[in-house]
Amino acid sequence: MKNILLTGGAGYIGSHVCHLLIDQGYKVTCIDSLITGNKELLPKKVKLEIFDIAEKEKVNELIKNNNFDLVMHFAGLIRVDESVEQPERYNDFNYSKAKIFLKTCYENGLKKIIFSSTAAVYGNPKTEKVKETDPTSPLNPYASSKLELENFIKETSKNYNSKYIILRYFNVAGADEKMRTGLISKVSSHLIKIASEVVVGKKDKLIINGDDYNTPDGTAIRDYIHVSDLAEIHIIAANYLINGGESNLFNCGYGNGFSIKDVISELNKIINKDLKTIVGPRRPGDSEMIVSNVEKFMKYFSWKPKYNNLNYILKTAVEWEKKLKS
Repeated sequence: MKNILLTGGAGYIGSHVCHLLIDQGYKVTCIDSLITGNKELLPKKVKLEIFDIAEKEKVNELIKNNNFDLVMHFAGLIRVDESVEQPERYNDFNYSKAKIFLKTCYENGLKKIIFSSTAAVYGNPKTEKVKETDPTSPLNPYASSKLELENFIKETSKNYNSKYIILRYFNVAGADEKMRTGLISKVSSHLIKIASEVVVGKKDKLIINGDDYNTPDGTAIRDYIHVSDLAEIHIIAANYLINGGESNLFNCGYGNGFSIKDVISELNKIINKDLKTIVGPRRPGDSEMIVSNVEKFMKYFSWKPKYNNLNYILKTAVEWEKKLKS
């Protein structure tokens, strides 16, 4: 039985990965400080350790007492808008603390890592579909903190002989089919989350952040991937590393670009009415258009997504929001 350590496993993406790992018979331990995570999202079989990833002694002890095959590092702060207001905090959580944690792992012989990075490292790409080899140009402190940790992971792999897979997530959305977990946030900043909150009456309207972008309908374009497909990508990457695979970096998306207005019109079809929207100013740090070229991962692992459908992504997001409301 493979033994996996996760940080930030009580968060949105981490909890989906925990459920899939448990479903597939893995042994799972999760470190989470619960500052943004929710322990009720975790499967019962996951061993939860509540402390900060930068608490070296506790991490040391945990790794020494368990024979982990691999670590998945999800822990971090994720709001672009908040990072613009609190750059030091984002650098501290996403880079400085993570560095301390990873060094502790390496020093204790835990040298296989999967890191949750972001497509935001590309900034405003020059190409219609962005490849892993395209230049990076972060537009906000959140993206910069992720890129810095990517570079740290790459640079230290030589000294520690560690192996890594860096996954650059595009826009993750939707919820577990069985509704065991989904996105819970005190302050929502994801378009599909906020739109779902409007659908169930938690918010009264959706603010479109800018309609003057240089895109066909003036609104920003994103590549949405269902969280359950992203969870599967993690398990494929984990098995590859555990079985002796080499370090690599992959985009995680579907390669389809949808504008904010596209998403709203698809949602309107599902709810059979028009969602109440108003146009607001652009958000600082937002990219105009970011769509993935996903050929690399798909070819490398002969992988095909199961949930590549905007309608399904939106339906599961709305169902989850209804569950939270009830």
